[in-house]
Amino acid sequence: MHITEFDYNLPEALIAQEPAGKRDLSRLMVLHRASGLIEHKHFYDIIEYLQEGDCLVLNNSKVIPARLFGMKKETGAKVEFLLIKTLPDGRWETMVRPGKRVKEGDVISFSEDKLFQAVVEGYGDEGTRIVRFEYEGIFFERLEEIGKMPLPPYIKRESTQKDKDRYQTVYSLIDGSVAAPTAGLHFTEELLEKAKKKGVKIAEVTLHVGIGTFRPVKCDIIEEHTMHFEEYEITSESAQIINETKSTGGRIICVGTTSCRTIESAAEPYEDDFRVKPGFGSTGIFIYPGYEFKILDSLITNFHLPKSTLLMLISALYNKEDILKAYSIAIDEKYRFFSYGDAMLII
Repeated sequence: MHITEFDYNLPEALIAQEPAGKRDLSRLMVLHRASGLIEHKHFYDIIEYLQEGDCLVLNNSKVIPARLFGMKKETGAKVEFLLIKTLPDGRWETMVRPGKRVKEGDVISFSEDKLFQAVVEGYGDEGTRIVRFEYEGIFFERLEEIGKMPLPPYIKRESTQKDKDRYQTVYSLIDGSVAAPTAGLHFTEELLEKAKKKGVKIAEVTLHVGIGTFRPVKCDIIEEHTMHFEEYEITSESAQIINETKSTGGRIICVGTTSCRTIESAAEPYEDDFRVKPGFGSTGIFIYPGYEFKILDSLITNFHLPKSTLLMLISALYNKEDILKAYSIAIDEKYRFFSYGDAMLII
């Protein structure tokens, strides 16, 4: 399939720059695959579409304030870091800007007291740097003090203190993502409680969202694209909830493409069906039209960028023509797009 088959024209004015006034006040487009019906709702209406015995799968990864602004210790030159992922030896792979200024052996200070700094120890893929941080105290606590939230590049403003709350799901738990699992941003604690009271089960998984979520597909033929790998974990308890839901005929409804990719990566054959295998894993799964979903039944998601792997994923769940038709309607109806935008439920 050619990349242009997943293109569409989006007015820049529809790219949300701020979150909705309240999380669940964002709009919700409901796509019914069986009938082709499209409904226009608000996110708080999603409770109407959840049934007793269903299971919501949430990605509880927490976005870290991964943007750091510092100075080279020797020259005072300003440098920006974007943390990408932690390595097994405790070092970090980072993006740097301007890249030409940052060489192996450089020391970058990020705090006035010089007690939080990075030593550049090597080079990673696509111009990244491998750095070792030197600090006093607990790393993530210091990062919380001096780092900024890594808003996507299509949000044309600096992050603020408000983003530390709103660019984070209410159920975020485990530090590690450099981008939010944005479908979950619409949920409030009250809405999740309503779902539980209705008999909907909750299964939490963890997939740390990497910088690959911002990187475009560079291949003209999408089958040639290679995904960046991301780490995930599914606890035994969550796997049991998902597998029991499948066995009793309930629906597995993933909140976001990261939850979807996690459980589909962990699927293993079981009797005449599939089940989720608990444990840690690393996934580079690329889901595009032609893929047969093994665990997922329905998906809650946001509106995605043209030519993106996420648009390809939802085109595999429904079909490309109807997804692009729905996007055209969303544009006509002035839905808000991307991370801080509105939501879609595909059932």
